[in-house]
Amino acid sequence: MSEQVKANTKNRGLIGRLLLMAGGMFVFGFALVPLYDAFCEVTGLGGRTNTEAAVVTERPDESRTVTVEFVASLGGFAPWDFEPSVRSMQVHPGRLYQTHYVARNRSSGRLMGHAVPSVAPGSAARHFQKTECFCFTPQEFLPEEERDMPVVFIIDPELPGHVDRVTLSYTFFAGQTVAGLDR
Repeated sequence: MSEQVKANTKNRGLIGRLLLMAGGMFVFGFALVPLYDAFCEVTGLGGRTNTEAAVVTERPDESRTVTVEFVASLGGFAPWDFEPSVRSMQVHPGRLYQTHYVARNRSSGRLMGHAVPSVAPGSAARHFQKTECFCFTPQEFLPEEERDMPVVFIIDPELPGHVDRVTLSYTFFAGQTVAGLDR
């Protein structure tokens, strides 16, 4: 076999391996999101909280107090006002509490909004359970509408003892403009 034929055979083999590696990386890239979601759910890392109502039983630990801070931010250039009604609360783990966030559509059109929660520190996320939350479903707002949006939550008494401050943060994103709905 000539040197040219050997070189062409090697090059074809190399190209095949490179194409296989590129395809594998492409598939792995799509698999990362569900893998990351599963990892965060199992470990509680990433500050993710429950995305549906939790069923809880109150078992208050009156000997312990945790400060819960509430933070609000807007995603992108949304025509909203969005803020917590209170900046912080002192809570006893194991007891249900309620607060709310206030959102206002500043536009002259109907808008959909969706809130994405996170909890810091990440180790507290699995111990922070919401039984009622505006983040469970998209919210539709009329033009200039302002609304109080409740959050009912409980912190599990199993929250590690060194955690004395937890931050619940929501980022509120504008969805699509709602057209053609006459209510």
